[in-house]
Amino acid sequence: MELVTLTSEAFTEIVSKIDNLSAILENNKKSIPLNNIWLDIQEVCVLLKVSKRTLQAYRDKKILPFSQISGKIYFKASDIDEHLEHHYHKTNKK
Repeated sequence: MELVTLTSEAFTEIVSKIDNLSAILENNKKSIPLNNIWLDIQEVCVLLKVSKRTLQAYRDKKILPFSQISGKIYFKASDIDEHLEHHYHKTNKK
């Protein structure tokens, strides 16, 4: 293993560039429309805080649309968002 020594200026510059790249990636992630994002079963389970079995029941009851490719199941993020918005209950605050 080779040891590389950097000046503090070089290290600061590298960290700055990494921070800039991170900010660019974060901004791009926010600009991707939900209908272009596909989630697998595990991601949807975590997002909705439900079990795989519950998610299977949602598919069986046609509550959530899905796509299947070679045995792998995918859900559109926009469909998940639409389902949550449809079942949103606003409280009456005084």
